[in-house]
Amino acid sequence: MRDRRSRGARDERSEEVERQREVANGIDARVRAEREKAVIVPDDQASGTERARDA
Repeated sequence: MRDRRSRGARDERSEEVERQREVANGIDARVRAEREKAVIVPDDQASGTERARDA
């Protein structure tokens, strides 16, 4: 009986870890996409600092 309960608890924890990993991967993908969008700034909209860095 104890074996079944511990196995069930282990399975539940494993499922929780997998779900957390899926959520983290989704957040990571979203942050990466937002960062990539933020990097692309047309030259006419670039600040003086950005223009100096590109020179």
